[in-house]
Amino acid sequence: MLGTQDLVQFIIAGILLNIAPGPDSILIMTRSATQGWRAGSAAALGIGAGTLVHIMAAALGLSALLATSATAFTIVKLAGAAYLLYIGASMLFSKAKSAEINTEAKASLPVLSHRKIFMQGFLTNILNPKVAIFFLAFVPQFIAADASNKPLALIVLGCIFNFNGMLWCHFLAISTAFARQRMRVNQAVTLWLNRFIGLMFVSFGIKLALSGKH
Repeated sequence: MLGTQDLVQFIIAGILLNIAPGPDSILIMTRSATQGWRAGSAAALGIGAGTLVHIMAAALGLSALLATSATAFTIVKLAGAAYLLYIGASMLFSKAKSAEINTEAKASLPVLSHRKIFMQGFLTNILNPKVAIFFLAFVPQFIAADASNKPLALIVLGCIFNFNGMLWCHFLAISTAFARQRMRVNQAVTLWLNRFIGLMFVSFGIKLALSGKH
């Protein structure tokens, strides 16, 4: 579809990535716990807007990349593979950590307008260079070799990833608001979830490293 391949695998990997705890998730849960689900959704929309910027930037970067030499392509490819392997190894060897959100946080967090929370989510995402690297390193694996417009295929995949991410983020905002008294992530579940997702990233890194230019 529009130059993509292995779309089901891409969707599953994207959902798992979005579920994995990170700064964006913490921001959404914190705002939902302190100001309600609408505040959490405002943060989620800001994060989604930031992701769209990264998608367009990656598409432009991919266009430039495809116009360079095979040597330059190989260097970037290996750098991306190394980054994916680093993420996977970090998750595989991570230790379980408990994460909790307490309504007492209301005392330490100022009440912000939804507009300011949106900008907070946007800046949290857009200022994270790892997101930009992710789209350049990960998404091209799911672009067909014979795609007539590879940047367009990247944009399509990026929008699918962002749409699924927004579904999860809004679910997180609503569920956190309803359980705002106290939330605790089970340490064992977090540990094995990180290891499973880490294995997926290691496999993606190996696949990217072994792939050719097309």
